[in-house]
Amino acid sequence: MRCQFVTSSFKKQNYGGRRYTPFVFTEQGIAMLSALLKSDIAVNVSIQIMKAFIEMRNFLFYNGRVFQEINTMKSKLLEYDEKFDIVFDELQNKKEEEFKQKIFFNGQIYDSYSLIIDIIKTAKNKILIIDNYIDDSILKILSKKNKDVEVVILTSQNSNINKLDINKFNKQYPTLKVAITNTSML
Repeated sequence: MRCQFVTSSFKKQNYGGRRYTPFVFTEQGIAMLSALLKSDIAVNVSIQIMKAFIEMRNFLFYNGRVFQEINTMKSKLLEYDEKFDIVFDELQNKKEEEFKQKIFFNGQIYDSYSLIIDIIKTAKNKILIIDNYIDDSILKILSKKNKDVEVVILTSQNSNINKLDINKFNKQYPTLKVAITNTSML
């Protein structure tokens, strides 16, 4: 962009001054122009323009820190966005069998139970469950285990599983042991 700061000299062709009209004037250029133009309208316009420059300078001075923080936040957001893109690309490119750890979001109860059942089905010798507040719903999930797999549940006195439920389970799907402890495990 071209601007008027002071009258320039263009010595290459041996003549001074500006050879093209400016698109914008700086504050100093307006001050110089107001010294040349003597009509009342030109003086009033020059004063208004100078006031606008002063207001703009004050605005930038007092809000400069805010603009700097906004730019910093923008750069951080772009950085986080790139990191999220990497994570999401990895999640999309991996097959479900390749995951060693699953991620569940709110409301995905079925998926978490499905994963637990898959883990229980793959157990070959023993399953150890540690849960302070276990109830009989775990027995329904444990019914999917392999026949020779032993199950040990370590729970607290606050659990809602009783001896009758344990005995029924052991008659159908043998070897469930429940150990109740007085201390909190979680």
